Amino acid sequence: STVLMLGYQNEQAFEKTISQKRVRFYSRSKERLWMKGESSGNALEMVSYHIDCDADTILIKALPKGPVCHKGTQTCFKNNLSSKGSLYHLEDTIAQRIVEGSEASYTSKLYNRGINKVAQKVGEEAVELVIEAKDDNEVLFKNEAADLLYHFLILLKAKDLKLEDIEQVLLDRSKP
Repeated sequence: STVLMLGYQNEQAFEKTISQKRVRFYSRSKERLWMKGESSGNALEMVSYHIDCDADTILIKALPKGPVCHKGTQTCFKNNLSSKGSLYHLEDTIAQRIVEGSEASYTSKLYNRGINKVAQKVGEEAVELVIEAKDDNEVLFKNEAADLLYHFLILLKAKDLKLEDIEQVLLDRSKP
């Protein structure tokens, strides 16, 4: 997960966020509620929220509809990749494309064809990787490995799983 931005909420902004599933903030300078994307259309759809132990901070997990920052980037913070790495960033991007549902998105189209098509594509990419492993072309091998990882992440999404779920299985297996 990537930190997208930091914003201030009052009780009314929080309640509207919860009830409408669109992230709202309170502007202290303008003394009014505002919705992320109210002028740009780049809204934040709330997925879940977590309140800290002191009940004075709220972490909202959201899926962005377009760039989050007014500068056109995915996040308002300089480092656009999550601290966990690029596979988690890719997983977030895949989830975003699926939510957006664009007909132009290969990710969305494949996902919407159902789990059987996604699984078939993972199998095809695995076979292509094995074939490239036997040859001496490192560039093609890396490309096929990237394709397999990408399609594997779509398959995880189709199974309603996340990369961290698979990580946990591997961690559990490594315990004595």
